[in-house]
Order: sequence, then structure tokens, then C-alpha cells
Amino acid sequence: MNHEVLWASTFIALATIPDFLDGLIARLLKVSSDVGKDLDSLADLVSFGVAPSIMIFSLQMQYNTGWIHYVALIIPIFAALRLAKYNNDERQDVEFYGLTTTVTALWLSSWPFLIEYDRHIPETVFVSQYLFLAIPILASILMVANFRMFSLKLKNLKWKDNQLQYIFIILCLGHLALFGFFGVTLIIFTYIILSLIRNFAE
Repeated sequence: MNHEVLWASTFIALATIPDFLDGLIARLLKVSSDVGKDLDSLADLVSFGVAPSIMIFSLQMQYNTGWIHYVALIIPIFAALRLAKYNNDERQDVEFYGLTTTVTALWLSSWPFLIEYDRHIPETVFVSQYLFLAIPILASILMVANFRMFSLKLKNLKWKDNQLQYIFIILCLGHLALFGFFGVTLIIFTYIILSLIRNFAE
């Protein structure tokens, strides 16, 4: 709330590491519980719902967006809905329906870095009131959208069994190499487009 948005973005991104490791460690130790599942969702809600919301709210206050900065407060509401749906949807054991809170938060956390460091697009584009209004709404809708997203987990290391995942990884590396922080946004939409193509093809 002291407008340290770059630090906020950095720690939101770093929170994805323990988010990945807790599930991995639980599988390695072969332990699980309903309490652990609930605690994981609560942690995700704070790290990937509340924190991005406060970050964007603070960022918008710096640019005097007026009432628009309150739109950022819908992010944790939809993050909570997304996590509740995940916990109660048996279809999401292997794949996901809608954008995960983790991926959404990674996308949102790149915003302050785009404003500060991107040299391809003028800063005025990233701080426009239209974007400050549209991005929180779009992110919230994507989290609860009822369309299937392919899993990023590799079944094994074979190309044949993981073609879509390997193609996505190659495209991700290309986006980051060519476009820097803006590449994160391109990665999100590449993920959505590839998922839609896969859904129509099957």
C-alpha cells in the first residue's frame, strides 16, 4: 500500500515457487488431507487473489484513475470462486477449466514491470484508464470461464506424448526473448489460444 509495486510484483511471482513445491513434496511424501487442500486454497487466495488486487489498486492510485481503481477489488472475489470450483470439480484432477489463479497472478504481476521497463510500447498505453478497467475484469472472467485448458505437466520426456506442452514451452521462450516482460502477456494468450485449438480439434 506504500506503492512499492515492483517489490509486490516480485514477491507475487516468487510465491509461485512454494505453490509448485508444496504439491510436489506432498506427492513425494505420499501425504494428503482435506485440511491441507483447504490451507493450500487459502494460501493461493492470499498470494494470487488478494496480493495482486492490492498491487493493482495501489498502482492505479499512483495514476489517479478515480473510481476505476476499485475495480481491482473484484480479483480476489473471482479468485475465491475459481478456487472453490477447482476444489469441487472432479474434471480438474488432470486439466483445468478456466485460467488458474497462479497463472493469472503471474500475468498481473508483470504489469508494473511493463510500465517501468518495456521499451516496445509507450508507457501511456499501459497506464490508460481503459486498460486499468479492462484487465481486472478480463482476468476475473478468465479465472471462472468454463473452457478446458491443457495441463502444463509433462507425462514423461517423450515428444510424442507431450507435443502440445513442448510447443508451448518453445513459444514461451521465444516470447520472452523477443518481447521481454510483454512476453508474459503473449504467453497467457498463447496458452488460451492453444487450449481452444486443442478443444476444437478433439
